[in-house]
Amino acid sequence: MDLIIVLSAGVATGTALLFATVGEIFAERSGVMNLGVEGMMLLGAMTAYSVSASTGSPWLGALAGMLAAGLISQIHAYISITLKADQVVSGLALNFLASGVSLVLGEGLNSLKGVPTLPFFSIPLLVNIPILGDILFKNQSVLVYIGYLLFPLAWYFINRTRPGLHLRAVGEYPSAADSQGINVIGLRYFYTFVGGLLAGLGGAAISLAISPGWFSEKTSAGLGWIAVGLVIFAQWDPIRAAGGSYIFGALRRLILDIQGPTTILGLRNPFYYNPYYGFFLQMLPYAFTVVVLVLGSREAIRKRMGTPAALGLPYVRGQRGL
Repeated sequence: MDLIIVLSAGVATGTALLFATVGEIFAERSGVMNLGVEGMMLLGAMTAYSVSASTGSPWLGALAGMLAAGLISQIHAYISITLKADQVVSGLALNFLASGVSLVLGEGLNSLKGVPTLPFFSIPLLVNIPILGDILFKNQSVLVYIGYLLFPLAWYFINRTRPGLHLRAVGEYPSAADSQGINVIGLRYFYTFVGGLLAGLGGAAISLAISPGWFSEKTSAGLGWIAVGLVIFAQWDPIRAAGGSYIFGALRRLILDIQGPTTILGLRNPFYYNPYYGFFLQMLPYAFTVVVLVLGSREAIRKRMGTPAALGLPYVRGQRGL
């Protein structure tokens, strides 16, 4: 088991998770909780793979995957923002809808051969950095390098720009933001759309780069649910989200690789001889997600973690409160 390979593959897998997590951070910072991330990732993956197969262009495929997920996210936006329905129920419904559409329209895609995928390449000079060069800059997908740019730019946008200030104001004190002339409803729609776009890009990263192909519901393998929990774990901070995404990606690869050798450090490998131990390891990231979601639902912990004050609450102009 080569640790460099595990970490390099973890960065690739973590990139898909990073896109989805940063997208959900934008949505939740505006006050909209979207639990449909998993479904949007599946739709993005299916659309990207299908369009790449039909047009021969993986770039058009990735763009189509982003748009498909972004557009379907507006169903959730309309239900939760305009109709002011419960965001948890609406997000779960969106997840089932997007997943169902993906599985129906993706029927037969797994039999396609020779579908163009996104390019892989190394970064000159940076690839020569000891250890880090092999992990971060050697033969990675172009989307991995885009991910390196995304999270610092997202952090800067949220914390250091005027539009970012408006975003935080809408998610914290929408009535105060409204009184200052900020379009609360419009921004919530927009950032829900941005969240959908990035979730779709995460799905496209899977089907066109990380694990090329369409494998029905196994394509995203629950990464969307991990992204939802990771938003809370990262305390709605893109830089923390990047660290968590890459760690989760490395753990997923490590869990697979650790079951291969018969011995580890000269000792009998229990994960090789007892497959149930491997199943337990594969369960851990999702168990962690459940724990984070449960803890994040407690009011005292929510305040301590810096949860946006208006998260999950519909905004009614003129209503007293947030």
